[in-house]
Amino acid sequence: MPESKSRKKATYTPPPQKQAAKPNPRWWVPVMLGLMVVGLLWIVVFYIGRSTDGSSLPLPFLGTWNLAVGASLILVGFGMTTRWR
Repeated sequence: MPESKSRKKATYTPPPQKQAAKPNPRWWVPVMLGLMVVGLLWIVVFYIGRSTDGSSLPLPFLGTWNLAVGASLILVGFGMTTRWR
């Protein structure tokens, strides 16, 4: 009976190890929380500071776009939470 060819086994090479993710800088959490709090306060001040003559706080020339500014600050803070380690 004919002999089968012998197989050469490839040497085992382990997969490269993943490097551990670096922790965030110390300023990350205070900035993240600060943006969310400032955004919330911006919206609260906008609603409290509205007057009947159409002017509003915190920036009168923005009008109702003050809501967009506050929401944007909150969203940026929330986006930072996804990168928090």
